[in-house]
Amino acid sequence: MEPGTITFNLAVAIPELMLAVGAMVLLMIGAFTGEKSARSMHVIAVALIAAAAAVLVYTAPEGVVFSDAFVSDRFARLMKLLVLGGSTFAIAMSYGFARHASYGRFEYPILVVLATLGMMVMISADDLIALYLGLEMQALALYVAAAINRDSLRASEAGLKYFVLGALSSGMLLYGMSLIYGFTGHTNFAGIAEAMAAERQLGEIFGIVFMLAGIAFKVSAAPFHMWTPDVYEGAPTPVTAFFAAAPKVAAMAMMIRVTYGAFEHAAADWQQIIAFLAIASMLLGAFAAIGQTNIKRLMAYSSIGHMGFALVGLAAGTQTGVSGVIIYLIIYLIMTLGTFACILAMRREDGLVEDISELSGLSRTHPMMALMLTALMFSLAGIPPLAGFWAKYFVFLAAVQAELYVLAVIGVLASVVGAFYYLRIVKIMWFDEPESGFVPMASELRLVLGVSGVFTIFYVVVAGPVSSIATGAARTFF
Repeated sequence: MEPGTITFNLAVAIPELMLAVGAMVLLMIGAFTGEKSARSMHVIAVALIAAAAAVLVYTAPEGVVFSDAFVSDRFARLMKLLVLGGSTFAIAMSYGFARHASYGRFEYPILVVLATLGMMVMISADDLIALYLGLEMQALALYVAAAINRDSLRASEAGLKYFVLGALSSGMLLYGMSLIYGFTGHTNFAGIAEAMAAERQLGEIFGIVFMLAGIAFKVSAAPFHMWTPDVYEGAPTPVTAFFAAAPKVAAMAMMIRVTYGAFEHAAADWQQIIAFLAIASMLLGAFAAIGQTNIKRLMAYSSIGHMGFALVGLAAGTQTGVSGVIIYLIIYLIMTLGTFACILAMRREDGLVEDISELSGLSRTHPMMALMLTALMFSLAGIPPLAGFWAKYFVFLAAVQAELYVLAVIGVLASVVGAFYYLRIVKIMWFDEPESGFVPMASELRLVLGVSGVFTIFYVVVAGPVSSIATGAARTFF
């Protein structure tokens, strides 16, 4: 072994090591101090994740380490920053909720840190085994987080459903991995790509199908979305906000690395699968949300639809497509966090409310919240010149350039149908008779909503730098 190899390996993975060690320290503190440390745990966890992000940006070098199982490149670093940002805001938004709901558990921020660690390993995984380790580390933490409110029957049911269906998806993913390894003789992505450069065998194609089906479960792509509405509705709202943001980004990043890294020579095969997932997700997200009355359940179908739009860019199989997906993920993450800040602010003296009708007349009782939520709804619907329009524009542009005209047309039509339920929320806020007002919005929620709203409205100001960053990250695969 060359001198300094171990040091370099550890340097590349130092953000992950910080989260791992930090989570263990927090767990020990919590075990000895009990529930009275719950509030301080949130602050320490946010500081830990922020420190890991700073190290990732300024200290950790790029490279391929641990026997080519772990890669840190421009794409990985950008996706990790998105995940770290999403996790930070998710913990911050849960601070006040846990206090009001009287179930402040010190374990929740630790679970978020461990899930974030798993997501970062997923994003950097350049080997099937490393990918599965990261995936399960994330998934096991999320199963527990969904059911963390032990006094709630809905939360316990959500956690159990997520666990059972997650185990099914893991089995499908592992079966696909075993087929890929059996027919190529490699677990490393570079070795798999080299083996697939020749004529592909039937077993390899089956392996690709099963692996993509397992990953599709993690991004809530139809028809592997069945867990999403029930878990979103049943889990505590801050947990749902976390589920809707960072894990989706990590799973989509993992799908990009698998398809363009391991399966780059099988593009003709996996593009058909991705196109099918995109169409099914867009249509289901557009039509199934129309009849929803619970806003968390509506956001579940909304997320399914948005993952379908992101998959349109992936199906294009080009650098423009990957760049479009990255831009979509950045915008989706920020829009989603802002929307859930509003949902967490839907609180009256007797607790949270989740019915969409509770937003009646919000423009008269909380005008600034109504204005920001209106901008976010228009953006989620893809109305120009807001950020959501540009997200869809870039993925549809990639599909058109790749001559996937049918996919682009279906996407545009699904976006038009989906606009109905976003505009219905706007109509309820501005034209219906007001309900009794909500309690004042917590300061951390105002911060998240303000950042999200300003980014969404004034996206055109930062569109150039965001596109440059996304293009640089996409160039990793081309």
